[in-house]
Amino acid sequence: MKAGIRFHDMEARSLEERLALAERKGYRCIHLANFVLYREYGITAAGLTPGLAMYLKELLAKYHLDVAVFGCYLNLANPDPVQLQAIQQEYLDCIRFAAWLGAGVVGTETGAPNTEYRYEEACHSEEALQTFITNFRPVAEYAEKMGVVIAIEPVWRHIVYDENRARTVLDALKSPNVQIIFDPVNMLAPENEQRQNELISHTFETIGKEIMVVHAKDFCMENGQLLSGPAGTGCLNYSLIMKYLKANKPYIHVTMEDTTPDTAGAAFEYLHKMWMEA
Repeated sequence: MKAGIRFHDMEARSLEERLALAERKGYRCIHLANFVLYREYGITAAGLTPGLAMYLKELLAKYHLDVAVFGCYLNLANPDPVQLQAIQQEYLDCIRFAAWLGAGVVGTETGAPNTEYRYEEACHSEEALQTFITNFRPVAEYAEKMGVVIAIEPVWRHIVYDENRARTVLDALKSPNVQIIFDPVNMLAPENEQRQNELISHTFETIGKEIMVVHAKDFCMENGQLLSGPAGTGCLNYSLIMKYLKANKPYIHVTMEDTTPDTAGAAFEYLHKMWMEA
């Protein structure tokens, strides 16, 4: 695998200093969120130019790093038409930038049917799923035109909350440019965490072909709540996951989440240990 880190979880330094540090730590890739560039350069999506992309490509090559994911995590089920139009436009801007940058995928979650992007029971409704598919379709079509893969990430508290809903989206859009980011912890909840082996195995059976990137973290249960943390600190069956990835996804990008500068090293070592033992 090509393991790395979510860039905004690293030490608070300049962008190039963080890239240099990522190389020294042995990372092979990063998850770069659009807001990291907005903050770094004081820009909006209007500042995502070919020149910036090519400058970043030079830095990434210098430090031997891939952009596994260029993240644009906005709510495509926002019911406000003005806000939704702006959100869709920002996805188009990020897709175009990802094409210039050479990012592996543009990453996104799947929203909620409210303007606050918060969980409600309606997230799991058929109506919300159809709304997401409708609003996502022009974004997916633009990704095809630009030759970019946009990968959706199932999350229990969002509209696409499991592998079956993800399969429905893939089948509805029928686009080779719509793929999957697999974050097993994000698909778990107190209601299903005891069945994690069954759920992970069924995910591989149902949408395994489309998994392009894996997000790596862990979870534990505390007072009936599912809490996430760095890989290797909880109950996630990494043996099951790594055996599948090693057999089916050579050199796949695996990016750590929920780490801090103090915990990332141990999580990185744990991922490599589990890969070697798979």
